[in-house]
Amino acid sequence: MTGPLPPTVPTIDIAPFLTGRPEDKQRVAQAVRAANETIGFFAIVGHGVPDADFNSAYEAARQFFDQALEVKQEVKRPSPEASRGYNAVGRESLAQSLNVAAPHDMKETFAIGPVDLPADPDYAGPRSHPHFLPNVWPGSPPQLRAVWENYFRTMHALSDDIMRIFAVALELPENWFAGKTDKCISLLRAQNYPEQAVAPVAGQLRAGAHSDYGALTILRSDDAPGGLQVKTRQGEWVDAAIPPGGYMINIGDLMAQWSNDRWVSTLHRVVNPPSGGGHGTRRLSIAFFHQPNYDAVIECLPGCSGEGNPVRYPAVTSGNHKRMKFARANNIALNSVET
Repeated sequence: MTGPLPPTVPTIDIAPFLTGRPEDKQRVAQAVRAANETIGFFAIVGHGVPDADFNSAYEAARQFFDQALEVKQEVKRPSPEASRGYNAVGRESLAQSLNVAAPHDMKETFAIGPVDLPADPDYAGPRSHPHFLPNVWPGSPPQLRAVWENYFRTMHALSDDIMRIFAVALELPENWFAGKTDKCISLLRAQNYPEQAVAPVAGQLRAGAHSDYGALTILRSDDAPGGLQVKTRQGEWVDAAIPPGGYMINIGDLMAQWSNDRWVSTLHRVVNPPSGGGHGTRRLSIAFFHQPNYDAVIECLPGCSGEGNPVRYPAVTSGNHKRMKFARANNIALNSVET
């Protein structure tokens, strides 16, 4: 006799929440709550983001990665702690963010941070380092900056919508998270997984098993071999396919800590394409990692602890947590953190 099947990644239409009546909002929130309590991942449709916004950002990223390495290196990450610019293959191991020894990931990346600084110049001043460092823009393709700034703003707005759904799902006021993410230190990153001309070494993946750092991640990618897998609570790896025109959403470490592990920050990875796959196995994705304000204090939410369910995590600021995880993944000595 077999046991219950592991959960799969559901697809949820969030349009009724964005435009609907209170009962519609509750229905969407309940579906999101069920996904976050079981697998920590769900795909969304009905999000209202024009396909053209993603397509333009994707095409600009593809053109950027198609250039020679020396051209891409002109906008390489400007300093070890800066999550900006280009990072070549062999520079990051996401599994190491969990203190797991692993080979480097078989990917290259290009990333930007916030495109609109907070109105208060002191907030984005020295005490915010490195979260509001300037972005690094390539000269080619020429349209990249404009379409990426637009897409960052689009993803930030979608993140705000999802955080409102999260609040209702956690039985909090709908705008509970607004004051903690209005000056976010989020990251928009393209991840190019080249065709593998050389076989990976033992244990090497396109992206090693890891959990994301922040509140939530919004992902969209092409449909190439060697894709995203999610580890269920039963310990099985399942494929996570993104529906046409949709996005994959997963919660990160900070949302799990906010909910006192009521919601799951799930391990996931990007696997290698079949050996000998050759041409057509390149994969390109764009992820928006939504990170709360650097000084937002992440501590157990109301209703997420009680008798028999003690608080599991000490309070931490969003900025400190991000710096620690980023340093581990990139082999950076972290000498100091904000207070």
